[in-house]
Amino acid sequence: MSFVFLLFPGLLAALLAYLVRPYRALVGWGNAALSLVALGAALALAAETVGGATPVFGPADLLRADSLSALFMVCVAFVGSLALFFSPGLGRAAPDPGRGPASDPGRGPAPDPVGGLDDEQLRRYHLFINLFIFAMLLTVSANNVGIMWIAVEATTIFSAMVIPLTLTKASVEASWKYILICSVGIALAFIGTILGYFDFVTLSGHAENALNWPVLLTAAPRLNPDVLRLAFVFILIGYGTKAGIAPMHTWLPDAHSEAPSPLSAMMSGVLLAVALYSIMRWKVVVDAALGPIFTNQLLLALGLLSLAIAAFSLVAQHNYKRMLAYSSIEHTGLMCIGLGLGPLGVFAALLHLVSHTAAKSMLFILSGEVLHRYHSTELERVSGLLKAMPRTGALFAGGMLAIIGLPPFGLSISEFALFRAGFAAGQWWLMGAVLILLTVAFIALIRHLNHMLYGAVPVGVTVGEGADGRFALLAVNIVALVVLGLTLPAPLATLLNQIVRMIAP
Repeated sequence: MSFVFLLFPGLLAALLAYLVRPYRALVGWGNAALSLVALGAALALAAETVGGATPVFGPADLLRADSLSALFMVCVAFVGSLALFFSPGLGRAAPDPGRGPASDPGRGPAPDPVGGLDDEQLRRYHLFINLFIFAMLLTVSANNVGIMWIAVEATTIFSAMVIPLTLTKASVEASWKYILICSVGIALAFIGTILGYFDFVTLSGHAENALNWPVLLTAAPRLNPDVLRLAFVFILIGYGTKAGIAPMHTWLPDAHSEAPSPLSAMMSGVLLAVALYSIMRWKVVVDAALGPIFTNQLLLALGLLSLAIAAFSLVAQHNYKRMLAYSSIEHTGLMCIGLGLGPLGVFAALLHLVSHTAAKSMLFILSGEVLHRYHSTELERVSGLLKAMPRTGALFAGGMLAIIGLPPFGLSISEFALFRAGFAAGQWWLMGAVLILLTVAFIALIRHLNHMLYGAVPVGVTVGEGADGRFALLAVNIVALVVLGLTLPAPLATLLNQIVRMIAP
């Protein structure tokens, strides 16, 4: 029954948003409350897997929760719930009367995802944001490679409907770019999936539940190595497009920067990770047939390329939402490098993923608060944040220091673990290159953060923040980041070790 409570709330919330006309704030709060049900179900499934169980549900074990999927279920459900509590249409006041969003040079009006939305926009937002969450949860709970592929494609369609929530030339262009590039990518992933499946059918004949992960994994040693090499290349490029891995990353900065901030929080915090999950699943199958060297080399090369492109793009950045988007590419690159470094690296990558999810989802939520007050996404127009918005500024500073990799936050520990794994694997030159690139990103992010936090508050920007109980939810993110920087809770350690034995035995 846990799977029903995991997936059904998103569908029910979407149905509620569709049926209630005109839109009412009760719909938004109801959706947020339903998301807590999904979060509870995800935690329950994770607890079962920590205890050694592998829950399944449906005909032919359609849904399945092992350690890997359970970790992602919790991440998706948590960020989805956080985003819904900070979504527009929950009764929050609109921007100052008569003062619309300022125009950013060359990009048209800055999208304001909080105020100024009509009933139809709010209905569309809450309909598709809940379907988006449902599709991500289905991706990580599907036991069937075909259903997983369909769910990943559905995430593109549903999220693309929300990106141009405020219709501007830039947001519409970003949405279409996202659809076109990711659809090409998912088509390539489909080719890779078909290659793997037909190779299985050719060598093993028609088998019951042939598209289920356990069946594919059992048959993997008998599959044709050359076919699997080609299949994994298609799968890595295809799902890597959705994960924001360079050079397939070009859609990401535009889409993340133009989307409403709660959607950006989900896209950066968990959507990229969900696409990476699909790659991990196939890596296990391919490694069982070929050994890990082939997949590790590809992941190391693309991870380093992603890190390099992101680091130097951060130096030249002028938009704080695009800055956060390029930071996500940077951290996806680090996770890919970790996945290519054996058991120690896989552990570091997964720990990094959890910390990045907590940090980046919070930062994008806060970026929406900054946009609501400053009416611009341009870095040069945002200064004196600690004076104008003390609470938001302090949390934003904490999140930025976390993604930079400073202690006592979890990302500092996962990056240390990543370097340890690299040196243990004898990858000295690679770790040297990673250190140089992380230094470049560090300097760029510190410079941008310093400009945002200090200096004079721009004329016309209100100083001070009123009470908003929802900000207490962000304390969970900060606490998680600090806890992961100081210790590793036993249940999480057990879950990560189980995953390591699955991915890099």
